[in-house]
Amino acid sequence: MIRHYYISDDLDDLEKVEQELESQGFTEPQIHVLSEHDGDVDTHHLHEVESVLKQDVVHSTEVGAVVGIIAAASTLLIAYLMGWTASAAGWMPFIFLAIVVLGFCTWEGGFIGIQKPNVNFERFQEVLHKGKHVLFVDVDPDQESTMAKVMNAHPKLEMAGVGEATPHWVVRGQDKFRKFMKAMP
Repeated sequence: MIRHYYISDDLDDLEKVEQELESQGFTEPQIHVLSEHDGDVDTHHLHEVESVLKQDVVHSTEVGAVVGIIAAASTLLIAYLMGWTASAAGWMPFIFLAIVVLGFCTWEGGFIGIQKPNVNFERFQEVLHKGKHVLFVDVDPDQESTMAKVMNAHPKLEMAGVGEATPHWVVRGQDKFRKFMKAMP
């Protein structure tokens, strides 16, 4: 899948685009609108980006975990090289310390990520501050021509580039989960 980004200042037009895409076989997890005006997006029944995904929590937590693994391994290596593990206490205190260091670094990474915009959306911050909205659509290769037809019918949309999309299996899993939830009483 590939993600296509479009910029618009007309939520009515974005609502029409979303309806047309869904009528052509696109599903809700494939279509999202990023905006600083969440209330307006909700009023137009558009699929908004979840608040937690607007921030860089996931990416920063992953970076924190990598730093934590390196710091935890360094803690164990230093304890071994200094001969501290040969004492009566052995490895246990250093293993515990390494786990604490890993957990702290991972937590701190997520904490830092809460304060930053998502790395995938940083390039749109100026546009969003101007009151515009970003539509992004995750497209399978066989849906490219359908999407092009829909987008060509809406000249107000400004192409803003492409990027890495949500993996295909995640989107299909979300589709199946939604169908399951609708089928259940």
